[in-house]
Amino acid sequence: MPDIIRRSAPGAVLGEGPTWSRRDNCVYWVDILSNNLHAYYMSGESRTWHFPEHISWVIEREKGGFIAGLMSGFAEVTLEPLTIRHIHNPYPHEPLNRMNDAKADNRGRIWAGSMHKPVEKTSGAWYRLNTDLSVQEVDGPYMIANGPAFSGDFRTVYHTDTGHGSVFVFDIDDAGEIRNKRLFLQFTDEMGGPDGMTVDAQGGLWISHWGIGRVTRFLSDGSKDFHIDLPARQTTSLCFAGERLDRVFVTSAAVDLPNDREGGTFFEIPSELLRGHTGLEPQKFKG
Repeated sequence: MPDIIRRSAPGAVLGEGPTWSRRDNCVYWVDILSNNLHAYYMSGESRTWHFPEHISWVIEREKGGFIAGLMSGFAEVTLEPLTIRHIHNPYPHEPLNRMNDAKADNRGRIWAGSMHKPVEKTSGAWYRLNTDLSVQEVDGPYMIANGPAFSGDFRTVYHTDTGHGSVFVFDIDDAGEIRNKRLFLQFTDEMGGPDGMTVDAQGGLWISHWGIGRVTRFLSDGSKDFHIDLPARQTTSLCFAGERLDRVFVTSAAVDLPNDREGGTFFEIPSELLRGHTGLEPQKFKG
């Protein structure tokens, strides 16, 4: 079988948030605790931008630039030159909270979770940034809100509380209202923690496992299809990328594991291991 490909050196403290940019022909990903945004270009080149605070994700904006999730909340960002304009802090009552993971839907809204940075209490929540830049809390509380992922028809959304090992599924309507929350998967200790995830074009849900170095494809009924092991124990998130969305990139973390020699590496899973599955085009923020 082909080997997992290393696309960065190890050492990212908390690699997270990979997202494919067709516009820039790269995968953007972050090292949250080092305040760094990275870009891995399909040409093989890489770039890094350093931020003044923790950055948990970026999502492309339809009119140019990005929306970012920072320690201080939602912000507008451009990279050349690096500029930051704060939009909204959804948790002023929780100064130790930070953003954690996010995706955009087909209506151009951003769905983003938060968590307590020291992970000492369940003070996180799930928010929706609307295209008029208003923010609504849609669900909570969460210990570690993680991995929103939308089905191809955008009628179903998956969301996770990593701290409790629970993956939930909701119905969603065109107005962005969620209902019928139910448990999709409950991870056992042997499975590690459910972290970032994505849905493929064939309807499978891919979840990265924090703690055991693995990504698994689950079917729509919650049953396991197959898994792929990676050489870093703390795999955090993944995305499909490339011209045909037939490449998968995986982030990992070195935090609290100084002896994990591969921790914090940005990986690519060879296409031969994907069994023909391809991704869905990531959505942009339309505000």
